Amino acid sequence: MADTEARPHQYHIVDPSPWPVVGALSALVLAGGAIMLMHGINNWVFIVGLGLLLFTMFGWWRDVIREAEHEGHHTPIVQLSMRYGMALFIASEVMFFAAFFWAYFDISLFPGGVPGSEELIGRAEYTGGVWPPAGVEVFNAWEIPFLNTLILLTSGATVTWAHREIRADNRGAAVLAMWLTLALGATFTALQAYEYVRATFTMDGGGYGSIFYMATGFHGFHVIVGTLFLGVCQIRLLRGHFTPDHHFGFEAAAWYWHFVDVVWLFLFSAVYWWGGN
Repeated sequence: MADTEARPHQYHIVDPSPWPVVGALSALVLAGGAIMLMHGINNWVFIVGLGLLLFTMFGWWRDVIREAEHEGHHTPIVQLSMRYGMALFIASEVMFFAAFFWAYFDISLFPGGVPGSEELIGRAEYTGGVWPPAGVEVFNAWEIPFLNTLILLTSGATVTWAHREIRADNRGAAVLAMWLTLALGATFTALQAYEYVRATFTMDGGGYGSIFYMATGFHGFHVIVGTLFLGVCQIRLLRGHFTPDHHFGFEAAAWYWHFVDVVWLFLFSAVYWWGGN
């Protein structure tokens, strides 16, 4: 494709790419493999699907970085469309957690069922009519959950510090701030894994366990993804990809990380603190 200066517009007309088709086939193999794995048939299909999907992600994002850094396709108007896309992606993620919180508040506010509904008797059988359900030993919100809250809030400050230093063209300080952010993200994941190991209830232990692990586990998955996202940005930062006026890849990762922080504040307040009393 011709250089940006030779085009009569600032839009990026994407060249033909194999990645959408390869990615769709990889997802199909991965889903089929996951179903087979859950039924105890075999696990090699799942492993192959996961490998193909990771290969697709690496190849596709490598091409996007090349388009931005070496081919000059990410003009201001293209970056604007990417900002809209990232904002819509985060909005879709908000809907996931909205569903989890809806389920949580529905069962915690009405542990004996909603009067007049068909589930009035059934729900009380596995909650005991109280919340938290009788016999469930909940976590102390002011131990590991509160420590993890401080860790995530601190990581939000360090990633903002990194953004400030990138805009000031101070790469050394930005790299230091990113290392601190990555260390805090990894620490949060390790502490949550330790918390899961210490838990006295399981995911199949009734309404509390299923909602607790689904909400906090899905958030933990987002923390891992966000840590990897920021890790790639750190590599790009070390390679000199980001400049004060051209660093949307980092901004997208920072937006995602702040979203993860905000979700955790809701989880801490509703699930650990309010729901644990």
